[in-house]
Amino acid sequence: MEYDVIIIGSGPGGYTGAIRCAQLGLKTAIIEKYPALGGTCLNVGCIPSKALLDSSEHYYNAAHTFTQHGIKLDNLQVDLAQMISRKQDVVDQTTKGIAFLMKKNKIDTYYGLGSFVDAHTVKIAKTDGGEETIKGKNIVIATGSKPLSFPSMPVDKKRIITSTEALKLEQVPKHMIIIGAGVIGAELGSVYARLGGKVSFVEFFDSMIPTMDKTMGKELQKAIKKLGADFYFNHKVTQVENKGDEVVVSVDTPDGKQITLTGDYCLVSVGRRPYTDGLNLEAAGLKTDAKGKVEVDNNLRTSVPHIYALGDVIRGAMLAHKAEEEGTFIAETIAGQKPHIHYRLIPNVVYTWPEVAAVGYTEEEVKQQGIPYKTGSFPFKALGRARASMDIDGLVKVLAHKETDEILGVHIIGPRAADMIAEAVVAMEFRASAEDVSRMSHAHPTYTEAFKEACLAATDNRAINM
Repeated sequence: MEYDVIIIGSGPGGYTGAIRCAQLGLKTAIIEKYPALGGTCLNVGCIPSKALLDSSEHYYNAAHTFTQHGIKLDNLQVDLAQMISRKQDVVDQTTKGIAFLMKKNKIDTYYGLGSFVDAHTVKIAKTDGGEETIKGKNIVIATGSKPLSFPSMPVDKKRIITSTEALKLEQVPKHMIIIGAGVIGAELGSVYARLGGKVSFVEFFDSMIPTMDKTMGKELQKAIKKLGADFYFNHKVTQVENKGDEVVVSVDTPDGKQITLTGDYCLVSVGRRPYTDGLNLEAAGLKTDAKGKVEVDNNLRTSVPHIYALGDVIRGAMLAHKAEEEGTFIAETIAGQKPHIHYRLIPNVVYTWPEVAAVGYTEEEVKQQGIPYKTGSFPFKALGRARASMDIDGLVKVLAHKETDEILGVHIIGPRAADMIAEAVVAMEFRASAEDVSRMSHAHPTYTEAFKEACLAATDNRAINM
């Protein structure tokens, strides 16, 4: 078979790119190593983790806030097996939906490990043991990433686990030690802390979610600390050992001492690595850089012009929606169009509760680059809608250019921050000023009023409700 486009990998970038290719009249094939489409995000990442986050949030509210709403419950219990089962139902529905979209758009789907034979030919080692070879005028590498680990913390998938295993535990951990307080660690840690488990974060850097604005990390720590979590910042893990029924984690402290932490599970959450294993890139004339990433130009072309790459295997943040934009970008580029991606305006989200969401520059970045700026912030505790729902943790922080008032960055920690950030993205795409947003009517009472108030605060410090 010969195709206009072959896409290796069916995660958000791969399947979105495939659909856009088909919409543009390109004969398209997609190859998936695993039995279900959707990649890490749909199977063992974004979707299942959000299902568990929602379940744990419901339980926590039932246990801690329902009485204040006038709702009384007796004999409240965690049924983790049912939570995991519901999570899997959500995953199955979603992946089946992707399979339907492939059929709807007449995209040929191949299941098996795809690898290059040459720059135009891909061999598929099928899951049933057979092999098939297909050719493509254009080929897209969309193979995503895998959890990263180090020799000092050997993952055994039993007691020393990654995010994949953390999504299917059979019991709530008595004490989960999490190495890394970034996005994945924060999300999964909050799940089990809300369900009653003890959680300890060991982080090499000086705050939670260290790649985001420092204010967000401090506020998130305050919120998760209320769940009983412990934090060890500026600490370095030197060894992790499975002792049978427990895990012992050896840690170097900032003052040069060594301590040990003991728990029943250790979640290794130190990032992810590009996954190109088995692709046989050399046969296509390609190689990866020192970090294992495939190098691409501004059109997402590799050094072989008809081969493209996207998502976690290339530079930039490892985000599902970044990959989706890149999938669309590549499809439209192949079709002769002139698409555009503004990478600075791709939002980043942490789905804890309160949620964290951000777009644009952090305060640390504008300081480092010497950009003249001003800030405005507004706490959710001053917002009527937040008080009504008892979601008063967090704030909205706006960075604006000191001379032009153009919005440079928006950072939100609070209820529905993941949804609220879209308004900031729209405003910044059109290069709005803080005053522009402050003069837009926002429905009352809503959470998004906090964004307007933060913009007012950035505009001559004139927030109304603070």
